[in-house]
Amino acid sequence: MSLKHSEVTDIIIRSFYEAYNELGTGFLESIYQEAMVVVLREAGLSVEAEYDLPVSFRGQIIGQFRADLLVERKVIIELKAARNIERVFEAQVINYLKASGLEVGLLLNFGPKAEFKRIVREHSRENPRSSA
Repeated sequence: MSLKHSEVTDIIIRSFYEAYNELGTGFLESIYQEAMVVVLREAGLSVEAEYDLPVSFRGQIIGQFRADLLVERKVIIELKAARNIERVFEAQVINYLKASGLEVGLLLNFGPKAEFKRIVREHSRENPRSSA
């Protein structure tokens, strides 16, 4: 069984390690965001930075989220430069997926150790599942 959008997420994860290995840790998230845009575009993927995601309630837009990156209009990327991946970061990606209607998100952490988490929201279930 293949993972949803694995053809895109595999490239994103390779690109993440490429950027991490070149830059290391210690920069602001904005630096990593720009680096990811460069490596993902070099890999041939379409990338939109600071992508606005409207939040609707009862048919009305009541606010918005801003995702760090949207890749191929399929995968949301949230970038962090933290000590560890925390549950609150995962919840943030889940909310982005709900707001966008997309199913796959990646949480990429440029911390002391390079870490990523793949988060999948299945439309038929209320509770998303995450996998490393």
